[in-house]
Amino acid sequence: MTEPQSPASAHYLFLTTSTRESGHVGNTEWLTRQAAAALPAGTAQTWHHLARMQLPPFVDLRHTVGSYPAPEGDLKTLLDATLAATHIVFVSPVYWFSIPSPLKTYLDHWSAWMRVPGLAFKEQMGAKSLSLITTSGDRAKAQPMIDSVELCARFLSMAWGGALWGKGGPPGAVQADAEAVAQAARFLLSK
Repeated sequence: MTEPQSPASAHYLFLTTSTRESGHVGNTEWLTRQAAAALPAGTAQTWHHLARMQLPPFVDLRHTVGSYPAPEGDLKTLLDATLAATHIVFVSPVYWFSIPSPLKTYLDHWSAWMRVPGLAFKEQMGAKSLSLITTSGDRAKAQPMIDSVELCARFLSMAWGGALWGKGGPPGAVQADAEAVAQAARFLLSK
């Protein structure tokens, strides 16, 4: 478990993974913005919308070449942001009982980053926390995704910050989920 950090040293990376059209804030991002607004003043926040970035498909070289070059372009931007953060928050609606494809691509590249010579990615990730904020029409449909993200945290020895779920559906639906909105106000404060 990571030590509690002062707002000045905490740095939250919010990775928005929806494939919704640019300029439209969906239920999951809206709920996350409520949670982020509750963070103490001065808490560093970095936001990236994965669907708006150029993420190449992951090519598995583990059993042939065995290592990967340092990433370039948007992958380097994401790697740098990932390593700079103390807390990583996946902002992920449920797509077919799972994560959206931009998040899956990002996670696949973790396999490469663990094999970049001299990077020590896995060791650095062990000092961070990972949380998930999600929405769907039914909580049970989100569980497979929640379990998957928690397993990712465990694999890298990250602190699991838990999942915040809200009832989504059509645009704006989560705003009527009073319980999720109340939980959002304190969800990130214990991280």
